[in-house]
Amino acid sequence: MKAEDRQTCLHSRHDGGKSQKLQIPILARSLPAINLHITGTAMVATEAEFDIAKDKLKTLTKDPGNEVKLKIYALFKQATQGPCSSPKPSMLDFVNKAKWEAWNSLGKTTTVEARQKYVDLIEELVSADAPPQRKAAATEDGMPSFQTLDVTTENNITTITLNRPDRKNAISILMYNEIMQALEQAAKDDSTLTVMTGNGDYYCSGNDLSNFTNIAPENMEQLSKDSAARLRKYVSCYIDFPKPLIGVINGPAIGVAVTVLGLFDVVYASDKASFQTPFSQLGQSPEGCSSYTFPKIMGTIKANEILLFNKKFTAAQACELGLVTEVFPDATFQKEVWNKLHAYAKLPKNSLIYSKQLIRGVDKETLHTVNGQECDRLQERWLSVDCINAIMSFFEKRSKL
Repeated sequence: MKAEDRQTCLHSRHDGGKSQKLQIPILARSLPAINLHITGTAMVATEAEFDIAKDKLKTLTKDPGNEVKLKIYALFKQATQGPCSSPKPSMLDFVNKAKWEAWNSLGKTTTVEARQKYVDLIEELVSADAPPQRKAAATEDGMPSFQTLDVTTENNITTITLNRPDRKNAISILMYNEIMQALEQAAKDDSTLTVMTGNGDYYCSGNDLSNFTNIAPENMEQLSKDSAARLRKYVSCYIDFPKPLIGVINGPAIGVAVTVLGLFDVVYASDKASFQTPFSQLGQSPEGCSSYTFPKIMGTIKANEILLFNKKFTAAQACELGLVTEVFPDATFQKEVWNKLHAYAKLPKNSLIYSKQLIRGVDKETLHTVNGQECDRLQERWLSVDCINAIMSFFEKRSKL
């Protein structure tokens, strides 16, 4: 890789005094022309200012997104080499094809203009970045702090709140890891109940598909293997959770946020909630043990409509099917649900734990087997042409909105 390519593909982040290079995942698909607002200036950026901007790029703490990364790459290439003159990569070389198209879209923009736009764009990103003071590794009481969750324990209830409202609480790789950590912590604390809910209008929009955008051919197999191992561990946390686990579904739930509900003990939903598992739409297959729990809960015929044919169903329908315990009007949802939860939290803790063991224990071995089978199948699906095309098609449609 050329030096000028390398600087556009890597950030250098400083954590705890250690320098760590992180690869910037670029969407592996041709993208439409990127139109970003870049503040204009009558001055011309000098070579020194250009070099300063390159250094500032490495200080960003927030991911600017795939489109912006491609714009940065294109402007850098245009500023250092001029208009694109390299041959267009093959259709299968997804990453380099996306880079080439971004660079080529700049046409006859001069190197001076590109250099100025690059400097302006980096300044804009740095200004918008303005990160708050970095969170400590733990809170004052010694418990872990989280970036994607809000975790509290009060009145014998540990509440895990999915806290990425700007992304509709989509589950990033970091959130996967933090949910597992939060569940492990909740299993050992003194609380009687554990509650999961979402911050904002959504409960959870499922997987953050940017988890799957770094799909350069040489990385695909390892990415699929790592994702399957992570998912297996994640679902196991629900299967093995010892205390009553209660879902407070405040809004729409999609994908894995729906499938694992079959492993919860009680699920309350707002009447504004909806549920969908669009697996075949994305070339994938069921997870979260839903291939076992959904037919058991609602019957095979009803489960097939949801798991095979992507049916979106309302909170009332989910209640009729047995996936949701009770539905409440959104206006009174929080008050009514939390009145119930506070009453449940006064019950003897060990009685609830042992009772759950009796109810769930008979299926635990089966659930772990099903979880493994589902993850093995997904590992294959993620490498399939239909899955890759479906995910890339999703990003294409979103970029046109």
